[in-house]
Amino acid sequence: MSTDCLFCKIAAGDIPATIHYEDERLIVLEDINPQAPVHLLLVPREHIPTTLDLTSEDNDLVGHIFQVAGKIARELGFADSGFRIVNNCNEAGGQTVWHLHFHLLGQRQLAWPPG
Repeated sequence: MSTDCLFCKIAAGDIPATIHYEDERLIVLEDINPQAPVHLLLVPREHIPTTLDLTSEDNDLVGHIFQVAGKIARELGFADSGFRIVNNCNEAGGQTVWHLHFHLLGQRQLAWPPG
């Protein structure tokens, strides 16, 4: 845990958030600035600053994140119509919180390219 990291503080229960799912490796919470009717953040409990900091030891974690995203999309009823999973890496990639996380967006038509 990083003591100054927003997502580490949320995962520890020090900052409130609307949690949709959690297990020993992952929390899923509502984005505070939603870009779609469903906009959830899939956040590992382990502090990993960016995508570039992932190692082969994190392969199972990343697979778990995508499996949970699919499970949530099915449970919320938008899996069949489609959804997007986004990861922003570093400043030019749009990352604003330096803790690895993935955006799950759904329940609207998503444009391409995204931005």
